Amino acid sequence: MTVTALIVAAGTGSRLGGGMPKQFRALGGKPMLRWAVEALASHPRIDAVRVVVGEGHKTLAARSLEDLEVGEFITGAGERAYSVINGLERLPSSTRQVLVHDAARPFCPAEVVDRLLDALKLRDAAVPVLPAADSLTRLTGVQTLGDSVDRKQVFRVQTPQAFRLEALVHAYQDWRASPPTDEAAYFRAKRIPVAAVSGDPLLDKLTTEADWRRAEAVLAASLTSRTGLGFDVHAFAGEGPVMLGGVAIPHSRGLAGHSDADVVLHAITDALLGAAGLGDIGEHFPPSDPQWCGASSDHFLAHAAQLIRSAGGIIDHVDCTLICEEPKVGPHRSAIKARIAAILELDEQQVSIKATTTDGLGFTGRREGVAAQAVANIRAKAIT
Repeated sequence: MTVTALIVAAGTGSRLGGGMPKQFRALGGKPMLRWAVEALASHPRIDAVRVVVGEGHKTLAARSLEDLEVGEFITGAGERAYSVINGLERLPSSTRQVLVHDAARPFCPAEVVDRLLDALKLRDAAVPVLPAADSLTRLTGVQTLGDSVDRKQVFRVQTPQAFRLEALVHAYQDWRASPPTDEAAYFRAKRIPVAAVSGDPLLDKLTTEADWRRAEAVLAASLTSRTGLGFDVHAFAGEGPVMLGGVAIPHSRGLAGHSDADVVLHAITDALLGAAGLGDIGEHFPPSDPQWCGASSDHFLAHAAQLIRSAGGIIDHVDCTLICEEPKVGPHRSAIKARIAAILELDEQQVSIKATTTDGLGFTGRREGVAAQAVANIRAKAIT
């Protein structure tokens, strides 16, 4: 029996602020929407995932879900219920069961999905719930307590909510004029039993900035600190300028290399790849491959950063030391820091650039070339 997860991501997220719909805002290094999609797409009992997005948000969604199989994006509507209706009309034809999930709930434990699908063996609908932990009361006026509510009889309803598709479509047909705020309400209004299964605090919705900080803390607790080292060297050859840290520095000689020979970006790229356990720059961009001849090293560094972020990792800091007699780095230090920070999408305070000489010793002392060594600190789970 084919199971499709329908993720609703058509809201504006205005209550959270930040100038961007919250489903596309970076959470732990990747968009919140991607967390929600990955959690359901990776479940062995879910056969397909479809995503409903707001008008004009398909480009943002495509960027957020790059390389994930979600089919064509479905355009949502002003109210959540109508976005779900649009989604139901675009599900794979083989779908018999559907999980409707909010993108604002990025973390969905696999055990909750199992409980929901098991419940559908006996019922047309199932939802995850959590008991109320606090004392509950009604308000009789502004900031005035009224009668208490028995919290033993009150539960918080979460998503994903699971349904036999035929039953859900039939329920929606009766409520198009005045739709309730969640799918299970259709069934309750018609006195159709809805199974309640144990939810999970990880499924709490992210609505406020405090919710967002809580989610970041959850992710941070699951990550470990890692450090990577990088080193690169290139000899002087040909005419300048010299590329250092993505900045063209005027000089009488250039640097020899298959790409643009940017020792700073090469060293930092290797440091990031090493911290993530992802090999070295040569494995990802072989010098034997003609497509990288003369290529900008910006691409190499951005690629390493994307690999880390797509796996849920966080780049905390990079530090690079240039070793050379020439050119002088000091006048260009600020520009180099700014360029590296832009490529890595970091604050400039998370980038450190230093320079030193070897007091005339070795190949750099003889002004034969430039070397760079780098250290990168990241936080990540096991990356495969």
